Amino acid sequence: MRFLNEEREVGPGDWDRADWPKLWLYNLHYFDVLHAAEVAGDPSLGHAVIDNWLGENPPAHGTGWEPYPLSLRIVNWIKWTLDGNALAPRAHESLAVQARHLARRLEWHLLGNHLFENAKALVYVGLYFDGPEAEGWLATGLRILAREMPEQILADGGHFELSPMYHSIVLEDVLDLVNVARAYAATPSGALSAGLASWMAAVPAMLDWLDAMCHPDGGIAFFNDAAFGIAPAPADIAAYARRLGFAARCGFTAGLKYLRESGYVSARLGPAALIFDAAPVGPQYLTAHAHADTLSFELSWQGRRIICNSGTSRYGTGSVRDWERSTRAHNTVEIDAESSSEVWHGFRVARRARPFDHEVSAGADAISIACSHDGYSRLAGRPVHRREITMRENELVWIDRVEGRGPHRVCGRITLHPDVSVRDCGDRSFELGCSDGTLLRLDVSACDSVAIERGTYAPEFGCVVERPVIAWAASGALPVTTRVSLRAAAPR
Repeated sequence: MRFLNEEREVGPGDWDRADWPKLWLYNLHYFDVLHAAEVAGDPSLGHAVIDNWLGENPPAHGTGWEPYPLSLRIVNWIKWTLDGNALAPRAHESLAVQARHLARRLEWHLLGNHLFENAKALVYVGLYFDGPEAEGWLATGLRILAREMPEQILADGGHFELSPMYHSIVLEDVLDLVNVARAYAATPSGALSAGLASWMAAVPAMLDWLDAMCHPDGGIAFFNDAAFGIAPAPADIAAYARRLGFAARCGFTAGLKYLRESGYVSARLGPAALIFDAAPVGPQYLTAHAHADTLSFELSWQGRRIICNSGTSRYGTGSVRDWERSTRAHNTVEIDAESSSEVWHGFRVARRARPFDHEVSAGADAISIACSHDGYSRLAGRPVHRREITMRENELVWIDRVEGRGPHRVCGRITLHPDVSVRDCGDRSFELGCSDGTLLRLDVSACDSVAIERGTYAPEFGCVVERPVIAWAASGALPVTTRVSLRAAAPR
């Protein structure tokens, strides 16, 4: 089995090995393997893996019986049957046992996408089986979704945990719910009919939100926990939506889109495509997937990623997880070596940045975006960071201003994509080069120092690569104002 860029042979006793990463084991128990091309070509492989799981994972014991992997496995087993594969009697019986176990262990303590997955699984298994018990599972799942959908899906279509990766996962969940409701009931009635109507109503805005949060290369932007290869690719989600009868675009091409309830801004002008984070870190009670990335932005130029945040290579605790969530791993400003939000212990946030004073406008030849945040007000002198961005046809300018009192060290990092080369031209000017020959000129002014550093970038879980970072610093009494410009450069 290969998950998270790590391949392991799974033998007797390996389904719950203590020395294997928990997230890898979770993926093993999800049973996405049933949708692999090898299994589609030889269903006996699917039966063999299910039979092996049954022999190695007795009821209520081990990782596989935790509510989250249990929920995903229930859905995957049922999807497999809808592909024309009949579960063996032993697996069919186990599916009922798994549903009973899940129904008593819903993740109310976690809420968010975990509870959403629990409810989706109950809808699936409630439709799969007949009888009063199945009707109870279906009713519970529908009741939870009716409660969670209005809160979890914001008015602009974004999922409230504010991660493009998790938004993609939940959008696929909603499409799956539409699909399964139609598969089991040509004319749904009662609560299922109401649920189907609400799911269908949510899809168009969710598709538009995802479209705005993608780069021209078709991939998601990396805000909060995000990486490629976990959720379906946006193009695959759009194709799935079209098969279900929804109008799904692929590629927000020009202009300005302000996702007001989420706080993100997506702008396209000339060769530049920019996505700006003026969002809160997430729901006040659920910040497990938050990064200290407030007021960061990602940028593509002529379709190529130029500036991008850290990505996510792993979950859990430790120095790598701490770094990837920190402000210094993102294209924004750090004060006194502190993160803008106090991210800690893998999935926790203490005091967090709150954005305010949003300004978003588009004129005949320019787009302007600005926002402030108070994440550093916990420091002496109560610093406030404000970023102002102006996009023109062939130039991007951003100004960072830190107001407050007293002396502070203000650092900004321009976190570049690994495919971008950097040449120091002197006098705080740099040439950025892409493999297709695109050249850009970046100039930094009004700072004490600027230098090229080495950073890391995690495009996928289990994958970390080096990348260049341009870092500027200014020390002294506030206020501090720094200006950076990026424009097309003449070929050498």
